[in-house]
Amino acid sequence: MSAISSERPNWYLLQCKPRQDERAHFNLLQQNYVIFHPQLVSERIIRGRRKRVLESLFPGYLFIHLSPDDNWAPLRSTRGVSRIVEFNHYPATVAEHVIEHLRVRCFESSESNADNALKPGEHLQIISGPLSPLEGVFQASRGAERVIILLQFLNREQSVCVPLSILERQQAAPLQKTINNS
Repeated sequence: MSAISSERPNWYLLQCKPRQDERAHFNLLQQNYVIFHPQLVSERIIRGRRKRVLESLFPGYLFIHLSPDDNWAPLRSTRGVSRIVEFNHYPATVAEHVIEHLRVRCFESSESNADNALKPGEHLQIISGPLSPLEGVFQASRGAERVIILLQFLNREQSVCVPLSILERQQAAPLQKTINNS
């Protein structure tokens, strides 16, 4: 990051008021500023249940694209914005390649989690509860928080509905090769 050095538009870092990133983002967009709020999709266990949530990569900070000729005054009074981050009394710029790298990472995060959904036939292991050491095969989702898995239990295949939060992905069982001796 360096101080303002040219007349072309640059990316700058804004500090938001505590827990007001979304509010600042919305209000800046309403004023037609170009904003980048890097967020990643991650899995969290919330109240004992596994959920996908969108989290800020840099909580409390947003990036804004401005030129030295733009009107910077409204930034100070925008709800949710605390200040422009400065170094040596000048607004600190963020290089364009850094912003592009962050955009790519955020896009990859959203894409990988879209591909992260369970697929029929996928091997799962129960990691807690009375069926804890058992492994099963995913059959179907039952809402957002429960799934039906097929277990080999008591010498029979049983379909069981369990919470998603007690399951963990397993690698598929390796195929055994048979060698024919002639």
